[in-house]
Amino acid sequence: MAILNDNPLDNPITAKISIIGAGNVGSMAALNLLVQGMGHITLVDVLQGLAQGKACDLEDACGVLGIENRVQGTGDINKIGSSDVIVITAGVARKPGMSREDLLNINSRIIFELSSKIKELAPGAIVIVVTNPLDVMTYLALKTTAFNTRRVFGMGLTLDAARFRGQISKELHLHNKEVEATVIGSHGEGMMPLPRLTVTRGAPLDRMADANKVAELVKRTKERGAEIVNHLGSGSAYFAPALAISELVKAIVTDSKALMGVSAYVSGMYGINEVCIGVPCIIGKRGIEKMVEFELNEAEKTALQQSAESLRKMYKLLPVF
Repeated sequence: MAILNDNPLDNPITAKISIIGAGNVGSMAALNLLVQGMGHITLVDVLQGLAQGKACDLEDACGVLGIENRVQGTGDINKIGSSDVIVITAGVARKPGMSREDLLNINSRIIFELSSKIKELAPGAIVIVVTNPLDVMTYLALKTTAFNTRRVFGMGLTLDAARFRGQISKELHLHNKEVEATVIGSHGEGMMPLPRLTVTRGAPLDRMADANKVAELVKRTKERGAEIVNHLGSGSAYFAPALAISELVKAIVTDSKALMGVSAYVSGMYGINEVCIGVPCIIGKRGIEKMVEFELNEAEKTALQQSAESLRKMYKLLPVF
């Protein structure tokens, strides 16, 4: 692949993107990336024939759209070798009534094994973790690979901010582009939407809606993932997560320096140390180019620190440590 200075991703057409997990999220992300021409896609899944079948279908989709076919499906993890970007969606999905913490025991073993293979086969890759509980799985992947902290992060807040934006635009009858939603903290019900720092038509959300309405919007955003799981009965959201993945990968391979919320390794910000938690970051060719620190009030800062401490307690439950 073409290299300019220390950047392996100057030509996005030649970037190698591996997606581990060919379920709904992984395969939909692959489709989005193919349509956008973001690089060569390798879809990997341990379930016999799943990735191969999805790849065949994606090949046909390329034919429908008249775009270049750059996808392969495999059950062989060794095919991720020399990847530039690796997305991990593999793992057990949430079921109705199941919390993200309930997933920890099963998914932590999957992430540990995959991260060990990534360390061996693709030591130069940027890794995006999607598997839940996301912040804990991101920490596990980071510690297992021992990669630079800027090259391993979780997708979470990209999706959470989109959900907050959607709830606001629907309630206030605004176009999505008129809302700049700000969310920090852990992914899922522990997220922290920040109305004070969320802008709607140039004004903070807490000035555009009364306190009760704002509280309701925050509540609906936090419960959105569980709502989708309960409606589906089996499985969880995949359209929006797949698009969120695509936006992160696009920011990397095009070096767009986009401001996006991700689960990043925080050490020093907000009085938090050695925890992977959602914060806004500049995403570019090296992964996390810079973490952006907001001026939180005392209540917001305390809540974030409590969220970080909850995650730290979950680290101690990881069966591989």
